[in-house]
Amino acid sequence: MIKSYVKDYQSLVELCQQLAQSKVLAIDTEFVRTRTLYPKLGLLQVSDGKNLALIDPIAIDDLSPFWQLLSDGEICKVLHACSEDLEVFLTAGNCKPVNLIDSQIMMSFLGHGLSMGYAAMIKHLTSIELDKSESRTDWTRRPLTERQLTYAQADVEYLFQVYPTILSQLEQSGWLSAAQEETQLMIERKFTAIDEDTLYRNIKMGWKLDPKQLNSLKYLTAWRYQKAKHRDLPLGFVVKDNTLMAVAKYNPSNITSMNEIEGAEVLDIRHQGKAMLTVLKKANEVALADFPEKIDRLDEHPGYKQIFKKVKVFVLQESENSGLSIENLASKKQINQFLTWYFKLNRDHLLKVNVDILQGWRLTLFGEKLQLFAANDFK
Repeated sequence: MIKSYVKDYQSLVELCQQLAQSKVLAIDTEFVRTRTLYPKLGLLQVSDGKNLALIDPIAIDDLSPFWQLLSDGEICKVLHACSEDLEVFLTAGNCKPVNLIDSQIMMSFLGHGLSMGYAAMIKHLTSIELDKSESRTDWTRRPLTERQLTYAQADVEYLFQVYPTILSQLEQSGWLSAAQEETQLMIERKFTAIDEDTLYRNIKMGWKLDPKQLNSLKYLTAWRYQKAKHRDLPLGFVVKDNTLMAVAKYNPSNITSMNEIEGAEVLDIRHQGKAMLTVLKKANEVALADFPEKIDRLDEHPGYKQIFKKVKVFVLQESENSGLSIENLASKKQINQFLTWYFKLNRDHLLKVNVDILQGWRLTLFGEKLQLFAANDFK
């Protein structure tokens, strides 16, 4: 296999012209995300079985030839546990990949759980033990060490080798299309624009607030996200969740009263207190009719615990019938998602299209039966 380190645009063009003839590409990324909102791309790895290349995004400003490969529907791209890789593609290249499949998802449909790591997968399929000691290294520093380069190469070299085996086993099992759907579902979620007006629903304990307080929280969370994007900082580096909750709850009119609020961080107030007061002023101008609805708690719905147990038993039976693990069929979050929709809680933001169990392969396998079961048994 030809191994290369690509650090200039012309070499990247020539590499991508060769890779464009491939049917399958194994791809991985290395990035740093410790003090930023967005991942900082440090390295791109790609292999077609003949060529294995490490592409240096620090040295090359224009990565468009590589992004074009990702969007080529004629080439299958395989990545392992690619959730954060997708964020890299979005933020670094504004590139939505086409014909991509996640080998971690594929392995889950073969009975290996939802979170099988890359090294564990390679060991299972080849008995080779990979050195993962460089996984937390700073991939944006230069020069990269020989150990880093060896580590990075292994992430695509062995992935390309084992992919045909995984694909064959999955085709024989009959779950290939489901694995493809799951990968595409992840891609669609990552590439769906964030609705800043609904970010307040992600704040824990938001159900404790009344509509006026929720309106303040809505404005504060949108402001924080905008500031985090502008400065490329993690949300908590701008203002902590508990500070936003406290400020929204008590609606202070000045810094002195803000400092007396229980639950607010002193440093948050020192650095962002005046800005939050400005946001509150705007929120206080909103008419009552435009306040968000109070958040309904699913666990306070009559008989919730018993109903959840019934659904869990139902899904367990479907798991046994299908041969898939119960976590493949429906997680606790997905069951609660279905129940929230079924009981029409917070219906202003949760439509049927957002319910995983009522989409794609899950709907065909057991979603329709679950709706009938619910109609007869949720009394």
